[in-house]
Amino acid sequence: MDERYYLYDETVDAKVRFVSFMGHNERFDLAIIQTDRYYGKYLVLNLLSDRFAIIGEDDLKEPGYLEHAFQLSDENAKELREFLYEIV
Repeated sequence: MDERYYLYDETVDAKVRFVSFMGHNERFDLAIIQTDRYYGKYLVLNLLSDRFAIIGEDDLKEPGYLEHAFQLSDENAKELREFLYEIV
């Protein structure tokens, strides 16, 4: 077997928050991970859809970002965006 070439292999401390809430049309089960990586942004995983994104306040302001990253309708993305503004 060829030798593996690692770009990095580190263990870091992380703060993880698990949140489940029901929007008007969709349930959100999220794992929100905060570490010293990603320039202060959060790693947000939607456990129901197997989709994730690295999100900061600038990303929440970018039109279509959540809709694309989580494959959400405009209405569902608005609900997720409103929640994420509370924690970011």
